[in-house]
Order: sequence, then structure tokens, then C-alpha cells
Amino acid sequence: MIIVGFPVLISEIMIGRKAQLNPSGAFNKIGKNRTWKGMGTTTILTGFLVSSFYAVIAGWTLGYFFQALFGQLTQFSTTKAALDHFNQFSTSPFWGIGSLFAFVLLSMLVLYTGVRKGIEAGNKIMMPLLLIVLIVLVIKGLMMPGGAKGISFVFKPDWSHITPTAILMALGQAFFSLSLGQGTMVTYGSYIGKNENLPSTCVPITLFGICISLLAGIAIFTIVFSSGMEPTAGESLMFQTLPIIFSKLPGGYFLCLLFFVLLVLAALTSQISAMEPLISYLIDVKKWGRHQAVLATGIGVFIVGIPCALSFGPLAEITLFGKTFFGLLLFLCLNILIPLGGLAAVLLLGWRWGIKNAIAHLKEGAESLFKNYPFIEIYFRFSIKYLAPIVIILIMLDALGIF
Repeated sequence: MIIVGFPVLISEIMIGRKAQLNPSGAFNKIGKNRTWKGMGTTTILTGFLVSSFYAVIAGWTLGYFFQALFGQLTQFSTTKAALDHFNQFSTSPFWGIGSLFAFVLLSMLVLYTGVRKGIEAGNKIMMPLLLIVLIVLVIKGLMMPGGAKGISFVFKPDWSHITPTAILMALGQAFFSLSLGQGTMVTYGSYIGKNENLPSTCVPITLFGICISLLAGIAIFTIVFSSGMEPTAGESLMFQTLPIIFSKLPGGYFLCLLFFVLLVLAALTSQISAMEPLISYLIDVKKWGRHQAVLATGIGVFIVGIPCALSFGPLAEITLFGKTFFGLLLFLCLNILIPLGGLAAVLLLGWRWGIKNAIAHLKEGAESLFKNYPFIEIYFRFSIKYLAPIVIILIMLDALGIF
């Protein structure tokens, strides 16, 4: 995260702040040729694809919120009951497509008002609340039999599984958690003024992302090992495990309801972040009105999301390269497109625009920080121009069997 994720985060926001344009226009303005414009456009496509499969999982969250509202998630006495409930839910075309539609519609309603109105203010309230609920779940998970095994699973690495493919997946996951390589941070950067202290702005984003990921991992895997489950369920693991602990907690109904409310809001924030680059592109380049751009993007996300949702039910047996439609999009984005987008950002700043120009731009609004801590400039110069690009390239080449 520190070696690669943070330099890429800074780079993408700098690109947006410098150009004050959507990702396609920003890469074109700084890169000054069609190749760089194409890379910027590719990040927009990546964000669109991410929002399509992400909306399926986020839709499950919304569906579970309504089930929590009616007390259906705090009645599981056994692990098998929770697993059976999730399997019925996720394989149902009604719940799959219905929750997808509801979540995309909710995202569109938020985006109609403009991405900058109310989202930042809402995050200041809901993110600390989510943190508090996660801490409660962690404490309860640690008190359960087998909780220590969950801690060991999270923090004790199994070196036999550290392969180039695993590292590439971890890189893609780190980028995904920070919304990198998808045009999102370039778009948000275009909203930031030149007097903003970018390092001070980006550090809390990175640290909070790490903190939430660790707490969620501890909460989930302590429950997994306490319940005798296998820690291999992937994106569905949270839905299979957390209802068990809510069933055992005093006030579990209210905690469960609060948790899924906060999770829906957090998912909504990530979803609009992934959709906004395409909307911004349609407004800037195609000269569409915002409502028209939001409508077109939302319809596109829903259409692509349908086969993703059905990949867990009726289309589960239909595969390409051994993967369902959902699995294929997930692999393509996390292992290829997202790292490629991050690589393009650091190459654009470090080599095309020039690291000297990039650092000069980064110092705007952060003069005292660089003056008091000279090593910060050394870190950014080295990490943006050399370290991050080399690490990303080597990992991708090795994982693809080329290096």
C-alpha cells in the first residue's frame, strides 16, 4: 500500500488537479498525444466495468439491509442456517436482479444531485460509525472460541501461497480499495483547488482504508474459524458470517440494522466514485446534460450487471476461460485493467510530464510540509518515477509468465 498504492493515489489526484478535466481529457492534456488519451479513456471503461459487478455485491448489501429491517438476519442458530439463507438469496434471480436494480437506481438518484453535494459531509458521519460497529464485531469475534485462529489467519502469512499471481491480486485489491486505476481519483482531483495540501489529504484516505480492511478481516475471520467454516468463500464471506455473530449479540437486531445501513452508504460512496468518471466524460466531451449522462451510465451499469448477478444462479454453469461472467470481469479488472491504469498514471507524471514538474505541482499548497520534511520530496521523486512503475511492471510480467 505504501510502496505502490500511495504514490499512485497521489499521482492520479495530481493529474486531475493539474488538468481540471475528466480522465480522458486529463491524460490527453498532460500527455499531449492519442496514446495517453487512450489510457485515460481506458480508466473510464475500467470504472464502468467495476461499477457493474460491484453493484451486484452492493445490491446484496441493500437486500440484506431490508431483511435485517424485518429481523430475518438475527434468527440463525447454526452456521448451516446462515449459509443456506445466503445461498437461497444469492442464487435467486428475483433478489439478484431486484437488488441490483434498486442499488443502481439509488446511485443514480445521488448522482443526479452532483457528486460533490453532500457526499463528503455524509462520509464524515457514517465512516466513523462504521468503524465503531466494526470494533464491536472484532471484540465479540475475539471472545468466541477459535477467535485466535482467525487472528493468526489474518496476520500470519503462509509463504507457500506468496506467488506472483497472489501478489498481483493483492496489488489489484489494494488499488481497488483506494479506487485507483478507474479514473475515480483523477475525476475527484479535478475538483480540488491548487491550494489544497495533497499529501495531507491523501494520508488519511490510505490509513483509513487500511484500518477498515484490517478490522473487517479480523471480524470476519474470527467468526469463520469459530464457526468451523472454510475461509474460501470470496466476496460472499461477509454475508455468510456476520449474521451469525449478530444473532449472538445483545441488541443484535439494532447492531445488524445499523451495520448494513452503514455498509450500504459506504458501498454507495464507492459506486458513485466508479460511475462518476464516465458521467464526467459524457458531460465534458459529448456535451450531455448531467441528468442525461447519469441516466445513460446507470442503464449501462444495470445491463452489464444483469449477467453478473445471474452468475450466482441460472448462469453459474456458463463459463469463459473457466470463469463465470462475474468472475471474468472481476479478474479482468483487478488483475489487468486496474494495475494498468495505476501504471499509466505514474508513467505519465514521472516520465511524460517529468518528475520535476510533478513535484513542483505537488508542492503547491504544501510548501511548509516539504520545507520541514525534505525526505518527503525524495520519497515522492523515487516512488513515482522508479519504484511504483517497476514494481507494477515486474508483478504483471511475472504473473503473466513473461518475466
